[in-house]
Amino acid sequence: MRPQKVDDQQLMTGLMAVLRAKGFDGASMNDLSEATGLKKASLYHRFPGGKKEIAEAVLAYTGDWSEINIQQVLTDQSQTPLQRLQQAIANIRALYDDGQAICILRALTMDSSLPLFGNLIEERFQVWIDAFAQLGRDFGFADEKAKKLALETLIRVQGSLVLSKGLGTVEPFQQNLIEIERIYTS
Repeated sequence: MRPQKVDDQQLMTGLMAVLRAKGFDGASMNDLSEATGLKKASLYHRFPGGKKEIAEAVLAYTGDWSEINIQQVLTDQSQTPLQRLQQAIANIRALYDDGQAICILRALTMDSSLPLFGNLIEERFQVWIDAFAQLGRDFGFADEKAKKLALETLIRVQGSLVLSKGLGTVEPFQQNLIEIERIYTS
């Protein structure tokens, strides 16, 4: 068997970039091929189910990332809650290129994509909410307050990404990450 020309990390990065920018409906196999450096035939070889299977693979990849970089970080009892929060925020900054990248989950929440990926998207968001709720409890917030704060955190991240894109500045994203830390620690 010949070695792969594009490793899995490069492949997922390229696929995610296209889906972030164009959404599921707007992304063509040509776009995905160009972004990965693979011919369409090679993409179909790796993903016989086509664009739907590609989007599912990207969602699985983001799910794995979330489990490692959000869930595990925020629930790691060997670190203080503040250390966990600061590491998670650093991971979020990296994931969204300091506020310049669109969330893949947002890109796939268009009405036409929800019937295909709604359950997977909900699961990915729930991982963040559950992990931030645990962090809130570890900071000493009551369960209901911790859950409310976790949801607010996700809204702040997602909303500030949309606002940053719309305003053409990453300031809303960056300011909201600072505010998230302040809310948990005050």
